[in-house]
Amino acid sequence: MRALILALILLILPGPAFTAPGICVGPVCADEIHRSEISPSQFSLRLVDQRGQHERLLVDCRDGVLSPSVGPVDRGYARAVAKRACRSAASG
Repeated sequence: MRALILALILLILPGPAFTAPGICVGPVCADEIHRSEISPSQFSLRLVDQRGQHERLLVDCRDGVLSPSVGPVDRGYARAVAKRACRSAASG
């Protein structure tokens, strides 16, 4: 009976620990990926690394520019995640 109640609670109230990240490259993952309504070539991403650093980022897929250009998450991995997000949007 307890297992059934626990299962129902987990189904009703899924927390962030139970959600899968969208795209990962090395220690950095992106989720909450959204296309800009104003410019379809821009995406906003929420980045998280293994150290717990997180930030929101905007990428322009036409030229690969990240905004902001500096932040708590390593920019090499951030660029790789953004590039992968742009490629998956173009193929889908």
